Amino acid sequence: MELQKLYDEVVGFAKECGMVQKTHNDPKGNTIVRDNATGKQEKEVDFKKGAYFGFIREEEDYSGGYHDFSLVFFPQIDCKACVVALGVGSLGFANDYDLASLPWIRRLFTRLRKIEIKSFFKNDFSDIEMPAADLAYEIKTKYPLLKDVIDKYKVFLPASQILDFSDTTKDDDNLLIAKQWVATYATLRSWAGNADNRKSISRFLPKVSEGVLTTNKIYDILLKDRYIVLQGAPGTGKTWSAMQVASEFEPHNVLFEQFHAETTYSDFIYGITPVLNSQNIAYQAREGVLYKAIKLAQNTNDSILLIIDEINRANLSNVLGPVFYLFEKNQQNRKCQLTIGDIKISSLPKNLFVIATMNTADRSLAVVDFALRRRFTWLTIKPHVLNDSTFQKEYFEKFEELFQKYATDDELNLQPGHSYFLATNKDMMKERLQFELMPLMKEYFNEGYLTKAKDEFCNFFYNELGVLMYE
Repeated sequence: MELQKLYDEVVGFAKECGMVQKTHNDPKGNTIVRDNATGKQEKEVDFKKGAYFGFIREEEDYSGGYHDFSLVFFPQIDCKACVVALGVGSLGFANDYDLASLPWIRRLFTRLRKIEIKSFFKNDFSDIEMPAADLAYEIKTKYPLLKDVIDKYKVFLPASQILDFSDTTKDDDNLLIAKQWVATYATLRSWAGNADNRKSISRFLPKVSEGVLTTNKIYDILLKDRYIVLQGAPGTGKTWSAMQVASEFEPHNVLFEQFHAETTYSDFIYGITPVLNSQNIAYQAREGVLYKAIKLAQNTNDSILLIIDEINRANLSNVLGPVFYLFEKNQQNRKCQLTIGDIKISSLPKNLFVIATMNTADRSLAVVDFALRRRFTWLTIKPHVLNDSTFQKEYFEKFEELFQKYATDDELNLQPGHSYFLATNKDMMKERLQFELMPLMKEYFNEGYLTKAKDEFCNFFYNELGVLMYE
């Protein structure tokens, strides 16, 4: 691809996204466009040491060093390769440091990752001390004409990709990627000034991966792995999904148990219970749900399903005891047998399947140890858009936006699930906001979570409900 064409396509699309170039003649623009690569004789541009074009903040100078985030394209002299990057000016941060420290900016740009395109992302976008070593190595070994310029700026590039234009049949694919970077930077800088700008950005902005885990997929994994845990935030439909999978089994072959803080080995597996009468105390066997599930599986060729709801609400070491040994996918030839009541077994029946559910938001619950994690397959059900006429999409997307912007990776597990946003009308949804979601968020803030999002959520609830979150 010709360099001039690449430049024209990128700048032209930036204008479609709402970029207004600031110049000496038009100082009202929202962006300075720098071009140290095109429209010049080769002898006027040192491609090894700094040929680039891109976009920087409107507060910066038209030339020389600059501050803060920019979108930069480093073309090879023959334009057979180009590095596109979110860069930080060599003068460091002036206005963007707080922005750089938000998880949002990393999540925004890492959506640009593609398996087929070499991508390089720092975990900390505020880090301008550690070099992008993987990028530098890739450039050194495969694109030596770009080595000097990347070596010069490698500490200032928190996110980058290499566009390989050596195969002209892929020019359109590479232009698509370049426009995705522009759309992402346009989102970062809020370029859009009208509906057409927003539409242009939306067309090319990579979407958040919804990570929808269908019932069919869960069922297929259960048949293969036998023991699974469905984990997720409140309202993501963990128990509902388990029940949907249960519909694939005969109703009389499905057993259910919900754990709580007082659940014991005797409750879940096997024990004895006293029987009182006027004469004396007698004791009788107490068959737990796991014992019943094992017995049922041993006496039939049908598939048996045991659902354990809220598995981390109990002390699992106390509840499982030695039976923990039986939850092993690769049992091989075991000779050691356990006794459970009148049953002696070395492994759980192969026709017994287990689905457990776990709330990832409740930090007061028991921690699941690594040994148990090894024995189960862990499937995360994420909040996602539902194709349902009662789904209040705009409210869901507002919550998703604020969680994506402010939540740490760990705090993303707290995002309220999609079932919170099922309401037949706006009035019902506003009641849910006031009496379910606002108290939930207030509890999160009181526990010290999502503290940077507190003001925006307070404003959101007040604007929607006219109610103060804190008096």
